Amino acid sequence: MSAAVATSGIKVQQATGGMPRHHVAIFIALLAAGIVAPFMLYPVFVMKVMCFALFACAFNLLLGYTGLLSFGHAAYFGFASYICAYSAKSWGLTPELAILLGTAAATVLGLVIGALSIRRQGIYFAMVTLAFAQMVFFFCLQAPFTGGEDGIQAVPRGHLFGLISLRSDFTLYWVVLAITLGGLLAIYRIIHSPFGQVLKAIRENEPRAVSLGYRVNRYKLATFVLSAALAGLAGSTKAIVFQLASLTDVHWSMSGEVVLMTLIGGLGTVFGPILGATVIITMQNYLATFGAWVTIIQGIIFVVCVMLFREGVIGVISKWIKKPL
Repeated sequence: MSAAVATSGIKVQQATGGMPRHHVAIFIALLAAGIVAPFMLYPVFVMKVMCFALFACAFNLLLGYTGLLSFGHAAYFGFASYICAYSAKSWGLTPELAILLGTAAATVLGLVIGALSIRRQGIYFAMVTLAFAQMVFFFCLQAPFTGGEDGIQAVPRGHLFGLISLRSDFTLYWVVLAITLGGLLAIYRIIHSPFGQVLKAIRENEPRAVSLGYRVNRYKLATFVLSAALAGLAGSTKAIVFQLASLTDVHWSMSGEVVLMTLIGGLGTVFGPILGATVIITMQNYLATFGAWVTIIQGIIFVVCVMLFREGVIGVISKWIKKPL
């Protein structure tokens, strides 16, 4: 039995210490970059990167730290986007309430699908999540309130708390930055808590975790729901940013993209998915002139990363400096 598994099993009930200095430095650097970015780059582009970074980190919580590969995470991202967009446009909810409602919808959806999916393991779990995601896709395609192939367009950004107008991209940017950093800090706290240590033990050796007395399925379900909720938060925020909810957000290819982001950045690392999301969104934005060739270029980069960076870019850097990132 590996030392890592034994350590996870023995120390799983111990609370972790304070945040390491290099992690504090990285969070400060991210905050500084977030403050400077809208003055140097197009704010909508940076907001898109932040939304997908949060989405990728939410997915990494499930796969990287619990070992559960979901091929249907776009269901929560896209469904929350539709609920947020519809409530803001048709019900006139303020943006914060619309985002919370979309997140709540993704949480409930994650609870239902997760309760059924965690009964299977490995590839069967992945296929079940994909099947449920396809069901959500066809629901969004056929439901009367989603607008079918047109989606929900011209979603009003409204006024934050009924006071601050979010029509300006620059004003909305700071709200998105706060949501993203808040989500990342929440994920970091989950990972570096006794609960997170149990997740790592389940990932490394599930039978041992069971033998230690942990109700593994409950931990899996809790993680599944948390991951779905955070993915829904990202999707809801994106709907407000782009004033649009479309089938693209709930399509199976979106689930593939978030897997790609996580693997390129570094599976099971805190900051890897952020880098992965930045790389993928940047390629999509600046290589858009290549049309369909963008997916081929992405495939080539993915192959190169898998061959040269087996643990992802951040994972390799973490090995070099011998500090967890």
